[in-house]
Amino acid sequence: MPIAWFIAQRYFRSQRRTRFLSFITTIAVVGVAMGTAALILTVSILDGFEREIKEKVIDFSSHIQVQGYQNALLYHPIEAAGRIRRDVPGIRAIVPFVSREGMVQSRDGVDGIFLKGIDPGTLALTPARYVVAGTFLNEKTPAAPVVVLGKKLADRLNVNVGDRVVVYGLPRGAQTSQPRAKQFEIIGLYESGMSEYDDVYAYTNLAFAQDLFQTGDAVTGYDILVTDLSTVEATSHAVEEALGYPHYARSVFQLYRNLFSWVDLQKQLSPLLLSLIIIVATVNIIGTLLMFVLEKTKAIGILTSLGAGPSLIRRIFLLQGLAIALIGIVLGNIIALTLSWIQIEFKIFSLPADIYYMSTVPVVLDPVRYLLVSAIAFVLCLVTTLLPSRAAAKMDPVNALRFG
Repeated sequence: MPIAWFIAQRYFRSQRRTRFLSFITTIAVVGVAMGTAALILTVSILDGFEREIKEKVIDFSSHIQVQGYQNALLYHPIEAAGRIRRDVPGIRAIVPFVSREGMVQSRDGVDGIFLKGIDPGTLALTPARYVVAGTFLNEKTPAAPVVVLGKKLADRLNVNVGDRVVVYGLPRGAQTSQPRAKQFEIIGLYESGMSEYDDVYAYTNLAFAQDLFQTGDAVTGYDILVTDLSTVEATSHAVEEALGYPHYARSVFQLYRNLFSWVDLQKQLSPLLLSLIIIVATVNIIGTLLMFVLEKTKAIGILTSLGAGPSLIRRIFLLQGLAIALIGIVLGNIIALTLSWIQIEFKIFSLPADIYYMSTVPVVLDPVRYLLVSAIAFVLCLVTTLLPSRAAAKMDPVNALRFG
């Protein structure tokens, strides 16, 4: 065992006889642990927010959405889809849709909806995985019109799977204010936790939406998925150039610019502010080590008189500071991991879905984040232990023995 580590270990254990010094050491360890845990939890939650928002927004819209200028109808969707696949690389799925505002009426109420008719052959773009009752649309078009509603909307209308509702929609380009009405059977209810969709969006087969809004074979847009999300902006421009007027394409980051800007702002500022907790905790280590030095002044003088050099003295107190840091960092990781697991399993902390786009606090368990925060905390602790360690190494052995 190295002599520096042996002496540091003995000094560390001897604190138990000095209650005040032991208390100060405990405070330093707890400070490092709380700072590490707070920063890990913050980063994990912010990663969770970004992941949840990206996944849900993409599930309910797409990577790229193509529509017509001034809401013009888009004709020949099969030819347009073939042109995109032929001229634009990196396309994973193309789903034509017809969407428009409407009204839905049940026996107990009336509410506004945004009805979206899609081709259910590609479920990658639909909220099928959020279905909580019944089923989602399938590839086989049923004989009678069917619809999938958000659970919150269904609760307001007091309807459930198997009930029938009447949907009113104004035909495209209609010169009259008289809407068309069509009866739909509810085959499923979904719940995503994003009230922006759960309260309003309803889904049906493309053919039924085309019939209700009288669009014929035309569509109002295309939902497009790409193979690489990092190239979505370039792919969006390529799709628009391939289709030409009256098509225009927008990426999911353009459609929800404010939302993603808010997430980026939180990811930049929150970790920076909470890292101050670790900085304060490392300052506590300075005070703790200085008190170690004062307590061991006579011992430092004895070691120096026996031939111990400044480097050995420096390493002794440096190892003591790093021991405090490592204990605190390990405890902080354990606390963060435990709280994250509890939240993931039991969803203890909830959120208002109409504000945060989700009903519970999301957490991502990313080992890289844990290692990164731990490394930052360790480096900060290492830097703060250098000052008291150098002070101990420069101590004059004569004065140390005389006044120790």
